[in-house]
Amino acid sequence: MADTTNFIAVDIGASGGRVMLGRWDGRRFTLEELRRFWNGPVEQGGHIHWDAPRLLGEIRAGLADYAARDGGPLAGLAIDTWAVDYGLLDAEGRLLGAPYHYRDRRTQGVPAQVDGIVPPERLYAITGIQRLPFNTIYQLVCAQGDRQLDPAATLLLMPDLLTYWLTGRAVAEYTN
Repeated sequence: MADTTNFIAVDIGASGGRVMLGRWDGRRFTLEELRRFWNGPVEQGGHIHWDAPRLLGEIRAGLADYAARDGGPLAGLAIDTWAVDYGLLDAEGRLLGAPYHYRDRRTQGVPAQVDGIVPPERLYAITGIQRLPFNTIYQLVCAQGDRQLDPAATLLLMPDLLTYWLTGRAVAEYTN
């Protein structure tokens, strides 16, 4: 279909993910599931983390399915995941450790600690997000306390981390 524009969308949630093919023929947009996969946390050292390399493998497998079946050019690729978790990269772009899962308990009690620095009303006015213990700000307070940020050169939210591994470009998509 020479007049069709193809897009890949990757949607990853807490328990599963899928790679979708979107096609625009100039009049109609269609969606087709290429691959569906399981997702869940893994335990390491008493904490739960995302198995990010496995998720990358699933995305690559979905792209290979597309290439084997259609193989036409893609106009774009987008990855959507949970909005609070991240990976830390060193100066050479290597992942410093498995990204923590938002359900990990290390952030319990941290919102009250942050309240002593930034009142909840002010934090909400700045961020517009609910005060939930798994939010990125509370995870970063934990990471700072554990000195995990010291060797980090780059922080990428999960969609950006996966995109970095696919493209080699460490960028932050502004809607994350």
